[in-house]
Amino acid sequence: MSNPNTTVQMEEIKRIEELREQLHHHNYLYYVQNSPTLSDQEFDRLMRELQDLEAKHPEVYDPNSPTQRVGSDLSTGFTQVKHRYAMLSLANTYNEQEVASWYATVSKDLGGQPFEVCCELKYDGLSISLTYEQGRLVRAVTRGDGEQGDDVTANVRTIRAIPLVLPGTGYPNEFEIRGEILMPWKVFEQLNAEREKAEESLFANPRNAASGTLKSLDPKLVAKRKLDAYLYHLLGNNLPSDGHYENLKAAETWGFKVSQGMHKATSLEQIYEFINHSGHRTPRFARCHRWYRTKSK
Repeated sequence: MSNPNTTVQMEEIKRIEELREQLHHHNYLYYVQNSPTLSDQEFDRLMRELQDLEAKHPEVYDPNSPTQRVGSDLSTGFTQVKHRYAMLSLANTYNEQEVASWYATVSKDLGGQPFEVCCELKYDGLSISLTYEQGRLVRAVTRGDGEQGDDVTANVRTIRAIPLVLPGTGYPNEFEIRGEILMPWKVFEQLNAEREKAEESLFANPRNAASGTLKSLDPKLVAKRKLDAYLYHLLGNNLPSDGHYENLKAAETWGFKVSQGMHKATSLEQIYEFINHSGHRTPRFARCHRWYRTKSK
């Protein structure tokens, strides 16, 4: 007579293998073919299922599992630059219970001290790291594999939303600011209409179009595509404040385009209010879990 536990274990291991194969395939479609067939939410659901199963079965660990890496956007046509600060990925969630669990963990780690959370909308574009020295843009690097990325400075200089020389004052002599390169919907629709007329394959969504554009080896083409950008993270020494929200407000005065949808929350209920208010604009929970700081007593 077979052992039911053994049968379940074998089924779960088989499911691990199936999920790995599926996710590798969808990564290829997304990052290489620019033709995703799954929504981000469905991809994340499959990834979460695989993570849970692999945690139950460490005996089938595979260093090449999709859970062991974040998709890289490195290209052979660009010089690779090592990030001064690793560009980590965001963790996604689609329910309030997980937000509550995260909030409780932070509160516990801070010994029950009051703390603030900076809530933001999540932009679905191509991550970019911009380095400024003496108020001038000196380098623009994609996320790549998180440790190093492609130097796309020449292309980024064509994006009018990104200042080449800062008009403001009070900024550090050297700092890094990160954000998302986006393609506006109007530009995306016009681009696909032109490609359809020329009988060329269409871009699946603005994110893929922005990625493909920024990785072009022709800056003139990039300029023609009219990309946009929003900045959301300031890094470096001698920053204006120890608060994320305050730093972005300072960056705004230096000439950077930052989201007007930011909001500081001091309770879980206020986070939920922000999420519910913003839900019609983004399918994921807002970027409410990334930065926090304790309030001074």
